[in-house]
This record gives sequence, structure tokens and C-alpha cells, in this order.
Amino acid sequence: MLRQIPDPASNMTKVTDPLSWRALAVTVLLSLAGCTSYGQISNLHVDENPARVKYSLERVADGKDPGGVTLVLAFSGGGTRAAALAYGVLQALRGTRVRIDGQPARLLDQVDLVSSVSGGSFTAAYYGLHGERIFDEFEDKFLRRNVAGELLRGLFSPSRWFSDRGRTEMAIDYYDDTVFEDATYGDLFFSDGPAIVINATDLGRGVRFSFLQEYFDLLCSDLSSFPVSRAVAASSAVPILFNPVVLRNFPDCDQSTIEGLRAARQRLQGSPQLEDVLDGMTSYANKEDRQYIHMVDGGITDNLGLLAIYEMVEIAGGARAFMQSIGAEPASKLVVISVNASARPQYALESSNRVPSLENTISAMTDAQLHRTNARTLDLFKRSLTRWAEELSTPERRVEPYFVEINFDSLVQPSRRLFFHQIPVGFSLTRPQVDNLIQVGRELLNLEPEFRRFVRDMQ
Repeated sequence: MLRQIPDPASNMTKVTDPLSWRALAVTVLLSLAGCTSYGQISNLHVDENPARVKYSLERVADGKDPGGVTLVLAFSGGGTRAAALAYGVLQALRGTRVRIDGQPARLLDQVDLVSSVSGGSFTAAYYGLHGERIFDEFEDKFLRRNVAGELLRGLFSPSRWFSDRGRTEMAIDYYDDTVFEDATYGDLFFSDGPAIVINATDLGRGVRFSFLQEYFDLLCSDLSSFPVSRAVAASSAVPILFNPVVLRNFPDCDQSTIEGLRAARQRLQGSPQLEDVLDGMTSYANKEDRQYIHMVDGGITDNLGLLAIYEMVEIAGGARAFMQSIGAEPASKLVVISVNASARPQYALESSNRVPSLENTISAMTDAQLHRTNARTLDLFKRSLTRWAEELSTPERRVEPYFVEINFDSLVQPSRRLFFHQIPVGFSLTRPQVDNLIQVGRELLNLEPEFRRFVRDMQ
């Protein structure tokens, strides 16, 4: 079925057919799913890289002025739609100037941490690696490329007909060649950008996994030699369409981290969500039964990138304990910007008594579950941010919280709102769609009331 998408630039209606391409892609990929393939193991044992560096949460505190602002970004999933929206927000932060300690400063330079999922991980990783270069290169390298089409064509290459390497390995090669240039977490460590937390889902236990050394310690593994492209591929590996990214869970290393998690498990009894997370993390100590960890799309467990932050803080024992654990001092302003690219497309199910297609049924069910989960996550995080600010406040200095939410529902004009909600998930958008997403990312941030309040307070 064709979906009509109102163009905000005119009163005309343009017709696109994203579902036909998606149906073809699903058909092809499912037909290949029966072929036996193996995930390539690219993570090393912790002792195999003596020159390793530690890409960890302590990076948040590096060179941080405690008198300024703690600024955290969360980039959601949603394919190129999410990547472009997040990119527009970065552009807006680059153009926003405030005063810190009496001196003018760009907000972009104040970002401490970016937590990302799926499509948002492409933007986060590229900015973490290359900083300002993202504004010169990222649009051509990723946003405006027909990534899905190029990956699909690669599946038909004769060189792959008898290969036992899965679809995800082909995608990783593509991301390395066209986007990330074989960068590793060691390269990310020596960059000048904020801490980047790329999140995936542990398929075997159904819990979130962050690509940080703290998590790789649970696997007795070294993160610094691990390719960034592989972490991003794991974060965006939609099950069935892509094979999981496989990590080896090595034996024989210091497991003191596990003991700390077990202690946290006892402390957090009564919180089913956190208990489940800690059960999943401590399960990596079972080296015999969990030899290989299969990582898939991070959006399955946290499509907003916010639960990663929440869980880290709460497992550490609260906001003050978390800041102490990473060697940071609380700033007077605590700002979290959630860039939420989730959409509510219209499937026209209620305009006919015709039985909906399998694809439309699955899409509608997924959207309903996603929005309910997002709503619960947003409510939990807003309440937690207020509580954390109170924990960090002292009689001498109050910590002021600001939660900034960017989403398409904030658009006032119905035709514009419908246009963005109808942009499909995937890695192949038209030039007008990308242009509009970048523009609306800038616009939504600059108009968001809580962000405007923060900027006024910083003046």
C-alpha cells in the first residue's frame, strides 16, 4: 500500500513507496536466513593488549570544571531518521552561546556524555571520533547515502554466495569503509570529544549492554582494540534482518567487579527492573554456559538511550556515589537532552474492514509497544533527574535540573507533524527528508521551553 506523505514545503502531496522496498528486503533476507553463518570474534582477552587504554565512564570527568554545566545527550533509535535528527540538534548546540564563569562558550563544547541507541549511534560515534569534522563530512558519508540499497546489493554479490560470514559482517565492512575508517575505541579514547556510550541488547538475557570498559571487564576483554563500527553495528542490528554481533566471554581474569554487582543486587532489592539488570550483568561470570554473547539492536531494551544513564547512576548507589565513582564534581546545572526520533505513522487500518497485511500488523504492534515503553522511561527519568539534583545540592550551592525532550509531537502544524511521523525507519531516506529532519532538529531544540529556560539561566 502506498503511503501519502504531506510535504511541509508545499500544499502538494507526494507519494512514496517505502513499504515495497522494505518488503523486498525482508523477503530477500529471510530467504538467506537459512544459510549457516558465524559471528566473527573481534574482542581480545584483557591480557592480549598490553598497551591498552581504558575507555570508561571516568572520561566524563576529564578536564571538567565543576562550576559549569553537566550536559548529557541521549540519541534514540530510528535509522537515518534518528541520525539526522540528532545531527540537527548538534548543529543547534554549536550555534548556541552561553556564559560560563563569565566567559562566552558554545554549548556544544560543554557536552560531557552522549548515550545512543541504533540509528542515533552513528551520529554519536562519528561526533565522538571526529568532533567538528562531523559538520563537514557526516551528511555525505552517511545521512545522504542509500545505505540500505548498497547493503542489499552487496547481498547479491557472487563473492558472498558461498561465504559463511553473515549479513552483519558485510555491514560492518561497509561502515568501516564508508563511515568510521577502521577506528577503534583506542582512537575514541584519544579524541577530544565527550564520553560516548553506545548501547546494544544482550540477546541471551534480554538486558542492555553498554560498550564501555566497565562492561568489557565482565567479559575479561579489552575494549580499546575493539572496532567502533562493530559496536555501532551491534547497537543497530535489528533481529532477523541482521545477525547478532558476537563477543567472546573469556575466562581467567579479576572478577572483583562481579562482587560489586552482587552487593548492589542486595542493596537494590525491591526494584524489579534494576534487579533484572544486575542479574544479567552478573551472569557473565558463568563462563562455561555463556561463552559467546550475542548483541542485537539496543532499541529492544532502551530505545531512548536514557535507561543506560538511569541504570548506571542507580547501580552506583545514587547521583553522589556515581559522581564520586568516576572522579567528578557536580556542576550547578544538570541538563539532559533527549532526542526522541520515534514516530507514529498512519497505516490506514481503520479505513477498511480488509485484513491488514502482516507487515502493517507487525509495524502497528511494534509502534504501540515502543511508545508505551518510551512513555514509562520518560516518566521514570524525569522523576529521577529531579531526585538526583536534590542529592547533589548542598546548602551552599543548589544543583538545578533541566530535562529537554525533542520529539515530533512538539510540532504545532498538523501537516508538518504528519510529515515527520510518516518518514520510515531505515537507512535510505530522500534528500528532502534528510534536509527537513536536520532543520527540525535545530528548530525543536531552540523552541523547547525547558531548553530556553536553561539558556536564559546561563546568561
